[in-house]
Amino acid sequence: MRHFALFTFLIILTFPLLVNGQSKYSVSGYVKDATTGETLIGANVYLKETLKGTSTNSYGYYSFTVPEGDYTLVITFLGYKSIELPLSLDANVKKNIDLQSMSYTAGEVEITGEKKDENISSVQMSKNEIDMDLVETLPAFMGEVDILKTIQLLPGVQSAGEGNSGYYVRGGGPDQNLVLLDEAVVYNASHLFGFFSVFNADAINNVELYKGGMPAQYGGRLASVLDISMKDGNKKSFHGEGGLGFIASRLTLEGPIKKDTSSFIISARRTFVDLFLQKPFIDESSEIYGNSYYFYDVNAKLDYILSEKDRLYLSGYIGRDVFSFSSRETGFKVRIPWGNATASARWNHIFANKLFLNTTVVFSDYKFSFEAEQQQFNFKLFSGIRDWNFKSDFTWFPSVLHNIKFGGNYTWHTFTPSNVSARSGETDFDLGKIIKLYAHEAAIYINDEWTVSDKVVLSGGIRATYFNQVGPFTRYAQNEEGITTDTIEYDNGTSVKAYFNAEPRFSGVWKLNTVSSLKGSLTQNYQYVHLASLSSVSLPTDVWVPSSSRVKPQLGTQVAMGYFRNLNENKYEASIEMYYKDMKNQIEYKEGAQPDEDVKNNQDNNFVFGKGWSYGAEFFFKKRYGQLNGWVGYTLSYTDRKFPDINDGETFPAKYDRRHDVSLVLSYKLSKKWTFGMVWVYATGNSLTLPQSRLFLNGPVDLAALANDQSGYGQIYYEYGKRNSYRQQSYHRLDISATLHVQKNKKWESSWNFSIFNVYSRLNPYFIYFDDYIDEETGEFKLQAKQVSLFPIIPSVTYNFKF
Repeated sequence: MRHFALFTFLIILTFPLLVNGQSKYSVSGYVKDATTGETLIGANVYLKETLKGTSTNSYGYYSFTVPEGDYTLVITFLGYKSIELPLSLDANVKKNIDLQSMSYTAGEVEITGEKKDENISSVQMSKNEIDMDLVETLPAFMGEVDILKTIQLLPGVQSAGEGNSGYYVRGGGPDQNLVLLDEAVVYNASHLFGFFSVFNADAINNVELYKGGMPAQYGGRLASVLDISMKDGNKKSFHGEGGLGFIASRLTLEGPIKKDTSSFIISARRTFVDLFLQKPFIDESSEIYGNSYYFYDVNAKLDYILSEKDRLYLSGYIGRDVFSFSSRETGFKVRIPWGNATASARWNHIFANKLFLNTTVVFSDYKFSFEAEQQQFNFKLFSGIRDWNFKSDFTWFPSVLHNIKFGGNYTWHTFTPSNVSARSGETDFDLGKIIKLYAHEAAIYINDEWTVSDKVVLSGGIRATYFNQVGPFTRYAQNEEGITTDTIEYDNGTSVKAYFNAEPRFSGVWKLNTVSSLKGSLTQNYQYVHLASLSSVSLPTDVWVPSSSRVKPQLGTQVAMGYFRNLNENKYEASIEMYYKDMKNQIEYKEGAQPDEDVKNNQDNNFVFGKGWSYGAEFFFKKRYGQLNGWVGYTLSYTDRKFPDINDGETFPAKYDRRHDVSLVLSYKLSKKWTFGMVWVYATGNSLTLPQSRLFLNGPVDLAALANDQSGYGQIYYEYGKRNSYRQQSYHRLDISATLHVQKNKKWESSWNFSIFNVYSRLNPYFIYFDDYIDEETGEFKLQAKQVSLFPIIPSVTYNFKF
């Protein structure tokens, strides 16, 4: 029955193509930056007479087919001068377009390179594109421009905490965000335990965030897709840029290998705090001498035009964090390295003017390790995930009314969940063999964007998915008390558990008039890989695990509707979006679970399962251009969870439930030399679980003994309240920045960026702990809650340069 329904859906989807036979000739080509030769993603190409056309894809290619005739071809892109070209169609035409970057005047900044009604006419809703030029003018935490902190300022996206680059989208968890860098999955997108993202803004060309209504080519996560594209490299001439800041320094080099044919770009960044913890800055007698923390990342890409129909892209990323601590008094040493590595090889081929192919091979790897040593004892905890992925994506342009995408992908997963090794001197402890889990994941999809009329555009698609955990694998079967009663061995390649599912995707836009529209979407997603979080351990020991016979794939269904309006001749954009999301098969660790419980056990035996839901409204108002531009966003949301084995089975707010979230973002260009930026944020405090009473067990308590840290006189037992029933204080903060362009000519350009983080030094809560003490006056034992705040006012200065 399921296969019949799928077949019927595909017939309905392609039926409009069978009855529409008006197309005669096609116009196609690439849109590029005239100065650098880089392709432009999302440039608008349309006919002035009919206002029908398309946008360039992720590789700058466009194609559409219209009846024979004389037209005017219009090409626009944000930040570039528009072009109008006469077009006589009596045969298929290929036109490669070079756009000139716009020039700024001393007064009003005119941005003509964006289709005026894009906000109201596009069928895609719940999508945001990040302007990298604007990002670089905003206040930067400790001087580091951060893409992930910028998307936290959008409605529907919430920060994970003070200074943190982690984010939650519409009530989803951190593992429910798909992060792609040149089509490679990035499993951990943060440096410094979450305070900086792994993305060097100097190497980034385009950033797109989907919060809902995801097209069928995306899958594998419930909450969002963050699709990041690296720069291709300048095909015209050699250039470089970089910066010197308080925390890190960076350098990017790019240029042609063969002019107008191939190019390269390499970008590197590294912190240097660790260099100041050594001689001659720190004396060997100091307690902090020899301790260290640093991170680095390197992006590289090669782009080669093989022929008019073929292009090749090779790109890679590697990033590492290394934290180390040593105590000379106790001999205790800790080293914590972690990081990502990705590589992508992509081949573009144009079969015909109407059919575009991109084939990609991807490698992605994430590793985490915690290593401790004291005297002769050594302990190591490590985890990770590695993927090999092959995918082919086709784009078919049968007519100006249809844009059809279809394709498939396959991924081979290798999971390394929490593994533990230990030794004392020459003795190795038997903690079981290193555990690795294996799985196949595959999908095929088709999606059609159909322009029904001048007022109605529909997008419909379906994604069929397959996931299969395979051996070698040992299943430790346990009873309700957690005691292993049996073991089942699966040989290499033997199926442990397989899942087949279909994911429908629908969205549509109805233009009410020339300045407003209504949009709606329905999205269903299955997620087969999961991030298990140990909330009781204060280390980044979260691990990725596959769906299995115990862990069912997460299922998310989201419905969204919105009203979109442009004001004052499209100078302003406004929108209101409402959504409801239902999430099934959510995963948490059992309360009190620890990594060592995975020794000779399956990690998923420590999980409990439940459901969740989230709903809310997002308000967005944006000024598109002018000396002063920016946006204000407000989100009202509710996010709840319900687990039979947590909180006595009662509903509780998720730890990232946030009732109110406000962001104000402004950028003001005073002159050619000065640009100012401001960010103000407000958010309801995070929810958490706190003890509500204490009990003394095992005999009477001697308060004097407690004061002297002696034991044997009794134990203190804390009784905790309902899960996440306490709210921290609200979070708010003001950041400001000023950018001074001190030199600009053909050979050298430089600027100073001055930023102040947390201008009024708000002591925002980071976490709360409890301190036990004896009141010296009354002799009573007391329990006091104390708040820890991380960052007061922090000024920073960064010097940036280009050549």
